[in-house]
Amino acid sequence: MMKDIMEIFSNFYDQNILSYIRTLQEYPIKLVSLILDITIVVFLAYQLLRIVKDSRAWQLVKGIALLIVATALSELLNLKILNYLLSMIMDWGVILIIIIFQPEIRRALEQLGGTNRFTRFFGFDKDIITKTKEDIYKIVIAVYELAKNKTGALIVIERDIQIKDIIATGIPMNSEVSPQLLVNIFVPNTPLHDGAVVISNNKIAAAACMLPLASDQDIAKELGTRHRAGIGISKESDSIAIIVSEETGKVSVAKDGTLIADVREDVLKKILISNVVTKRLNEAKGKKEKKVKNIKDLKNIFNKKEEQNEDINK
Repeated sequence: MMKDIMEIFSNFYDQNILSYIRTLQEYPIKLVSLILDITIVVFLAYQLLRIVKDSRAWQLVKGIALLIVATALSELLNLKILNYLLSMIMDWGVILIIIIFQPEIRRALEQLGGTNRFTRFFGFDKDIITKTKEDIYKIVIAVYELAKNKTGALIVIERDIQIKDIIATGIPMNSEVSPQLLVNIFVPNTPLHDGAVVISNNKIAAAACMLPLASDQDIAKELGTRHRAGIGISKESDSIAIIVSEETGKVSVAKDGTLIADVREDVLKKILISNVVTKRLNEAKGKKEKKVKNIKDLKNIFNKKEEQNEDINK
């Protein structure tokens, strides 16, 4: 039996691995396609495992791997009946998997096709802009729902300057932005209502965060701790803070150390879109145009040098 196993491995090595190595020696250019092939396969396998790992399909993947190993071993050990049964299961199993796990397969394909890494790689920033605008509308809905009920709230939107030290003072959440969740966080006498919610990278990063307070001379005496905290964080970073007063139900915005009081719903939308979306988009365009200009300048310098060299040679 050991001889048979060794002979199978030897034939496989000669017919597949050794012959492929000889082909690569004859045509070295094929090494590039081999490296590319392996890279793509490893990347796709990693993405598939990452998507499947957090779903109920993970147990199925482990079961399939065990079934493949058992089928291979039954063939090597010449267990014909067992091998026949396992092969039948393998043949019909693919169809059953597609039928049973159709929702998971569809979700995995959607995640693979819609991931931000792909959209950023191919230059489609529109998805990120649309998502940010949607999040802003959700924040505004939550803010004015809280204002209507005179529920005190403090929401900080992180921009270019990261405030990880502030996020670290709160309770980690890493949740999608939703009006219901934001309203629920600030319900009085609940564990997370006291402190600030920080929104970072289109996620509710943390709740019950502690913010630095602005000094008393910077703000009016009638304004409370929330307003002082909102001004404080807007001074120490480029973050925007939205404050809902518990006493009056009025909404204020702290930006660059300045407090804009009694803001209407439409005005709040304009402020957030202008500073969180439009400003960033214009900055990104400016950087891109600057890079293109630098490349053009370099090309012009090289062209001039080539012309000078040609004149010298003449």
